[in-house]
Amino acid sequence: MSEKQFDQNNVPLSRMIGAYIFGLLQTFFRFIFRLIYGAKGKSMPPITDPILLESATSLARKIRNQELSSVQVLESFIRRIKEVNPLLNCVVDERYDEALKEAAAADALIKSGQYTTEELATLKPFLGVPISTKDCIAVKGMLHTAGLYSRREVRAAEDSDAMGLMRKAGAIPFALTNVSEMCMWWESNNTVHGRTNNAYDTNRIVGGSSGGEGCVQSAAGSPFGLGSDIGGSIRMPAFFNGIFGHKPSKLIVSNKGQFPSPFSEEQNSFLGLGPMSRFAEDLRPMLQIMAGERAHLLRLDKPVELDKIKFFYQESDGGGRMVSAVDKDLLLAMRRVADHLSKKFGAGQVKQVQLPQIRQSAAIWFANMRDDSGHGFSYQLGDLRYDINTYLELLKWLVGASKHTLIGLITAVMDNAQCQHGSSKYKHMVAKRDDLRATLQQLLGDNGVLIYPTHPTVAPYHNEPLTRPINFSYTGIVNVLGFPATAVPLGLGSEGLPLGVQVIANFNEDRLCLAVAEELERAFGGWQRPEVRL
Repeated sequence: MSEKQFDQNNVPLSRMIGAYIFGLLQTFFRFIFRLIYGAKGKSMPPITDPILLESATSLARKIRNQELSSVQVLESFIRRIKEVNPLLNCVVDERYDEALKEAAAADALIKSGQYTTEELATLKPFLGVPISTKDCIAVKGMLHTAGLYSRREVRAAEDSDAMGLMRKAGAIPFALTNVSEMCMWWESNNTVHGRTNNAYDTNRIVGGSSGGEGCVQSAAGSPFGLGSDIGGSIRMPAFFNGIFGHKPSKLIVSNKGQFPSPFSEEQNSFLGLGPMSRFAEDLRPMLQIMAGERAHLLRLDKPVELDKIKFFYQESDGGGRMVSAVDKDLLLAMRRVADHLSKKFGAGQVKQVQLPQIRQSAAIWFANMRDDSGHGFSYQLGDLRYDINTYLELLKWLVGASKHTLIGLITAVMDNAQCQHGSSKYKHMVAKRDDLRATLQQLLGDNGVLIYPTHPTVAPYHNEPLTRPINFSYTGIVNVLGFPATAVPLGLGSEGLPLGVQVIANFNEDRLCLAVAEELERAFGGWQRPEVRL
C-alpha cells in the first residue's frame, strides 16, 4: 500500500508494516489468478439494434409519442438477453410471454387516446418500458431464491413494494438477475444459478449482490432495474459494470419484498432498495416512484445549483486493516474529477479531506450489523428457519456434498467471530459510527457532497475477492451511517475495466448525489457501451 494512502499522523508503524505485507500478498495472488485466467476473457457480442442504446426515460417518451411501440422495445431487449446470457449468465428467470402481453396492452392504451401524452407522462411515466431486478426482490410469479439452494423452487406470491410502484408507473417486469448466496457477498455466484461474468472481461467479477443486475444493464440487456444494498450491493456492481446505481437515504424506500429480510429495525435502516441504470437521467424519476409516500422528503423536483455545492473528496480510507490500496487508475480518475469540478465551479468549492474515522469502516460495519435477535448469517443460510451446522457444511463442501458456496460458509464463520450485540466492543463501535455520522453531517450540511472511491480496485478475477474480503468496507460504511450515495462510472482504465466513484450526501439530500452524477456523466461519458454495429 502506498504510504500516501495512510493518515500518517494516526497509523502505528506496525499497521503500516502489516499493510505492506498485505500488499505483497495481493501482488502474489494477482499473479496466480492471472496465470489461471489469462490476461483477458471473452468479449460480448456487438450491439446491432439502436433501441438498446436508449435510456429508460427516452424509451418511455418515444413509446408515449408512438415513435416506438412497447412490444418493439421489449422484443429488442429479449433478443439481446438471449444473445449475451450464454456468455454472461446474468439472467436467471424470465416472464417474456406475460411481458409481451402487457406491452401490447400498453400500446393499446396509448393508441386509445384515453389519456393525452402529458397525462401519461404524469400518471405512468415509464409506461411500456421493460424493467429487470435481482433474485431477492419479489416479482409476482418469478423465482425468489436469493441464491439459496433450499429456496430453488420458491416463487414470489406478490410484488415487492418497490416493484409494485414501478409497475403502477407503467414499467413491465421481464427478467430476473443473479445474486450472491443470500445476498451477502460481493461476487454473484451461488449453487442455484452459478456464476455471472463481467461483460467487459468474462474472467472478472460483476460484484454482488446485485451483480447480475449490473451485468445485464452493462451488456445492454435491460434498460433499467432495481437493486438492494446493505453493504454496497448496488454500488459495487454498478461500479464493476460501469453503470449508475443509487443507495437512497435510510428508510426512504420500502424494503418489503426483499429476501432475506433484516432482523431488526436498525438493520432495516441499513438496507436500501434503489435504482440502477446506464444513464444518470433515469435515477431521479425512478427514485421518485420507488419512494412512494416518502418522496416528498427528498424534494427531488427542487433544482440543484451546482455552482453552490461544496465538493469534498477523499482518495482512500487512510489505511484500513486488510484493505487493498486504491488502484492508480482510480486515484487518477478521482483527481480528474476534482480537477474538472475546480475548473468549472471554482477551486474554492473543491476541498480534499481525510476523515480518520473512515479507516475503521469494516470494524464499524461488522459491529453495527449485530442485533439482539440472536440470529446470524448461519440462520440466513438456513432460510431464516434454523441455523445450519457451518463446520459440518464445510466438511461436506470439501467432498462436494454441500449445497452452499464456500464463501457463504466462510462468511458464517466470520460472522460468528464478531463482537456480540450489547458488548463493550459493540458499544464502542456504535459510538464511533455516531461520531463519524455527526462529523459528516456537519461537513456536508445541506449543500455538500463527499466524493469517495466506490471500491479500492477495479473488478477482480473470479474468486479473487476471497483474498481481499474486507474491500467492501468502502461502501459498507455508508450503509451504517444511513446516508445516500450514488455510484458514478468514469470510463475505462488501463485494464479495459470500468472506473468510478461514489457521491455521498447528507440525509435526504439524494438530489445532490444525483445532480453531481449527471454532471460527471456529461464530463466523463458515463456508461461505456460495447462495440456498436448498426
